[in-house]
Amino acid sequence: MGKFRKWLRRALILAALLVVAWLCLPRGELLPPDLIFSRRVEDRNGQLLSLTLAADGKYRLWTPLSDMPPDFIAATLAHEDHRFRGHSGVDSVSLGRAVWGVLTGSPRGGASTITMQLARLRYGLNTRTVAGKAEQMFRALQFERHYSKDEILEAYLNLAPYGGNVEGIGAASVRWLGKKPAELSFRECVALSLVPQRPARRSPARAEPDAAFATLQAGLCETLRGESAPGDRDFRLHASRQPLPQNAPHFTRRVLAENDGASLHTMLDAAQQETLERSITDFVRDWRDRGIRNASAMLVHAASREVRAYVGSADFSDAFISGQVDGIKSRRSPGSLLKPFLFGLAMDGGLIHPRSLLSDSPTAFGEWKPENFDRAFAGPVTAADALYRSRNLPAVALMQQLDSGKGPGFYGFLKSAGLHLPHPASHYGLTLTLGGAEVRMDEAAALYAMLATDGIARPLHFLRDQTPETGPSLLTPAACFLVRDMLHAKNPPPPGEEYTAGFSHVAWKTGTSHGFHDSWAAAICGDHVLVVWLGDFAGKANAALTGRVTAGPLLFQTLARLALPHTPDAPPAGVAKVDLCAVSGQLPGPHCPHHQPGWYLPGVSPVAACSLHQEIYIDAQTGLRVASNDGRPGLRREVCECWPSAMLEMFRQAGVPRREPPPLESRAAIAGNAPRISSPRKALTYSFRASDSARRTLPLQADAAPGVRTVFWFSGAQFIGSSDPATPLLWAAEPGTSRLRVFDDSGRSAMCEVNVEVLP
Repeated sequence: MGKFRKWLRRALILAALLVVAWLCLPRGELLPPDLIFSRRVEDRNGQLLSLTLAADGKYRLWTPLSDMPPDFIAATLAHEDHRFRGHSGVDSVSLGRAVWGVLTGSPRGGASTITMQLARLRYGLNTRTVAGKAEQMFRALQFERHYSKDEILEAYLNLAPYGGNVEGIGAASVRWLGKKPAELSFRECVALSLVPQRPARRSPARAEPDAAFATLQAGLCETLRGESAPGDRDFRLHASRQPLPQNAPHFTRRVLAENDGASLHTMLDAAQQETLERSITDFVRDWRDRGIRNASAMLVHAASREVRAYVGSADFSDAFISGQVDGIKSRRSPGSLLKPFLFGLAMDGGLIHPRSLLSDSPTAFGEWKPENFDRAFAGPVTAADALYRSRNLPAVALMQQLDSGKGPGFYGFLKSAGLHLPHPASHYGLTLTLGGAEVRMDEAAALYAMLATDGIARPLHFLRDQTPETGPSLLTPAACFLVRDMLHAKNPPPPGEEYTAGFSHVAWKTGTSHGFHDSWAAAICGDHVLVVWLGDFAGKANAALTGRVTAGPLLFQTLARLALPHTPDAPPAGVAKVDLCAVSGQLPGPHCPHHQPGWYLPGVSPVAACSLHQEIYIDAQTGLRVASNDGRPGLRREVCECWPSAMLEMFRQAGVPRREPPPLESRAAIAGNAPRISSPRKALTYSFRASDSARRTLPLQADAAPGVRTVFWFSGAQFIGSSDPATPLLWAAEPGTSRLRVFDDSGRSAMCEVNVEVLP
């Protein structure tokens, strides 16, 4: 009896020590502290775009237990550790059976539990030795002491080997079957659950699995559902193996580099991405004989600024074209791609409306004499035609007026919109509207998204969980609408532009860099903006690289394939339509023969009564014009276009001379029709930098009556100079307020005050 009590006391002490030891087991981390997982990039619908390798060369994708299918968990537990929920890390029954098998020489299965397998994987243990096995059991008890069964199971299923360089069910389902774990079928769950016990033999990377694979699957199916595996008992994972997706490589590489996180949910649309890639591939193939080798394109949902498709080059894997270079992030001359924003600023500033007449004639801006792309001149053109046909001279003249005013000018507008302009405004000068500064495609896409919506600058949106930022309001919604209306391809396309037929709802613009290095096109189609570029990353010139020859066809080919939805572009508040003279673009007078409706901004646009169409009297006997109806016989009335001499000179230079009224019978008898000063504008303050004293000049120009040959300019009482009405006279402006007066050669005059300020 004494011995029994003695052994009982010892047993109780030992039990107490074991309990104390159990309670004092230190907490060990379930996962190695330096473990790195792969990163996945998904499109807006959850479709996998890319899965990266971890730093150690493994595919390893963290997957919560809640995202694993119940069939997979059940199959794993049934095959590897069916008493997992009942033991404390070491299964005494399995351990006893394994020890008995060793002693008797008849193996009866392994004794490792899922917790013990996790310990082996976590600490890299050699469990073939007694010391290794002892540590494995200790670590298993340690895990069970501090973690729940679900936490242990979740860690194991994320570390278990699934063949090749794949670890964890998350990476295995993507790498071998091309789907998320939650999308696995029952048969796929069963097959994958069997891989970790023999990952080398059962790897889907092998041509044939081991011979026992089919039998194990059939048995496990029967265990789980009480039935044999349907059809072929051997569900061959290697036969179902899917290639690992590497979609939108430039896009995924960018978002991975610019964002943290193991799983990036982007706003890209995989279907639209595939359409954009295929369109570029087909276009480059068809144009290869003309030296076209490379292209980039970007599709943006304008209202949300979400990037829906992103193609950095025609072929990511083509080293000949440096295909891994991301053309969307490369800086290139945009040519005329930025002109729409200049015209929008000019309309907001009250300088023009869409039907305003602008000058497209040879003009010198200091020592610079810009030309149009076709080296021809159209004479007076409407602002809408000047923009749609991309005339350079009217755009440069508008920029000069904007930069001379009090506002930030075109340079300040582009800086506020987020464009990277590393040099001061004086470095670019008036060339800024013709492509004098390099831009990136994503910058251009953000600009056109602003034009497509409300005129507020916002950055592009790449990820689903990004917080949208709001920038400054740079254009009014009304001006944005007018620019879009000016850019619509509404008229029958001219020869060579057949690709625009059927796209009257699309507002679009092209750009060609100087020297034929870059060909651009941008389109606003409903809620979307598409920008395309063709060229050579090495900067090689090609005569085919013009906006309308190459970028335009690619743009509309892609739009046709995308089939983007569109709704009518409704005018916002602040826009009105009025009848205008079809020739002058002003409010029609009593003698204007043709009217047409036109948009304008009430209270802002420079709309006045038309003075172009006038009724005159002609002496039938002499054919001369008389000042008024003086009652003589043979007078006849006639309505004619009385163009200012400067406009007549523009028509002449453009090769489209206009019919002039007959000469006046007596110059002395003529009254009225005084010159009208068109430059400088009295409502503006002209600003110059103190460092630009050598360039502090303003062009003086006045619209004079027909027949005037010379105009004379004065600043106060000081004579400035004279010129013919069609030629601007450059004036060295002085700071302060000056009173300018112009006289024509008949003594008629006009006056305006001009304010000039010099900034530091």
